[in-house]
Amino acid sequence: MTNLEDLEALAVVALNGAADGAPLDELSTALIQLGCCVSVCSLDRAAIDQSIEKAFAAGATFEQVQEVIALISGLGVHSLMVSSVPVLEAARRHGRIETTMDAERVALWDRYVGDDPFWKGFEAEVPGFLQSMLILSPDIFEGFFTYCAIPWKSGKVRAVTKELIAMASDATPSHRFVPGFKVHLRNAIALGASKTMVRETLRIAARTPKHSGTP
Repeated sequence: MTNLEDLEALAVVALNGAADGAPLDELSTALIQLGCCVSVCSLDRAAIDQSIEKAFAAGATFEQVQEVIALISGLGVHSLMVSSVPVLEAARRHGRIETTMDAERVALWDRYVGDDPFWKGFEAEVPGFLQSMLILSPDIFEGFFTYCAIPWKSGKVRAVTKELIAMASDATPSHRFVPGFKVHLRNAIALGASKTMVRETLRIAARTPKHSGTP
């Protein structure tokens, strides 16, 4: 089981040599709290209402609030990340699939993945996921990239804040998705997140209510 201390240890290593730096500003704090609360692993209505009010009080636009929610709604793709490789392996073992990387799939791979360093880093954390998903379903593969790109194309919230939000959602008590946490931690640091920002983000994540049911 991964606990908060494990994630903090990963952050310490990744931030080695970095200065403490500035803390989170009020708006970033509110948006990170909102992202954690609207996560499918929390969906705490009272906390969502409070977080929306805090975000607007901190100066957020409704477009920024919606962008954060869209970003976090992509959390469902972790189901694909964890299952695609075992599904493909089992399908091949049982003789249910013979498809490999045909011309259509190679074209999709080149279009969406190619030599992009982001996806190379991602592949290191979730080995085989992208290719397995593509072999199993080109439609799902393309849909994955299309949907996940929406909050990044709209660009209403700073990229570093979105990386911290995604990192926080992967660190919440009822999720703790380490591959995603590591990817978003690295990206946030590369975009200028300070030690203080990362520590404060982890504290926000740790306080996120667990999902107790949605009436």
